[in-house]
Amino acid sequence: METTRTIVETGKAPGAIGPYSQAVKTDTMVFVSGQLALDPATGNLVTNDIKTETRQAMDNLKNILEAAGSNLDKVIKTTLFIKNMNDFPLINEVYSEFFKQNPPARACVEVARLPKDTNFEVEAVGLL
Repeated sequence: METTRTIVETGKAPGAIGPYSQAVKTDTMVFVSGQLALDPATGNLVTNDIKTETRQAMDNLKNILEAAGSNLDKVIKTTLFIKNMNDFPLINEVYSEFFKQNPPARACVEVARLPKDTNFEVEAVGLL
């Protein structure tokens, strides 16, 4: 049996800013590309504070998962990229609003720089 590969696109999240897809799904899984705090309507970076940035990026992730036929409850792994590890408690505060019970496996790394000089990026793998 051959596995299908389908590109996921939604206007409820910002379009790709490079040669990649918002997400790719197979018969059973969805792989969501890194999401920044970009406003889907304007493409502008939302940079009020780290909590606002995190919330926007997580909303973008949620919307892509839903467009793929999945949801946050079906996420099995996330990776967080943060510019300043001192923001970790505030990021966790917002992140926990999205994963209230049985959160997915997760990695979190501090990085020197992110696209558009944002402070937070999240990617995910979920089930369909």
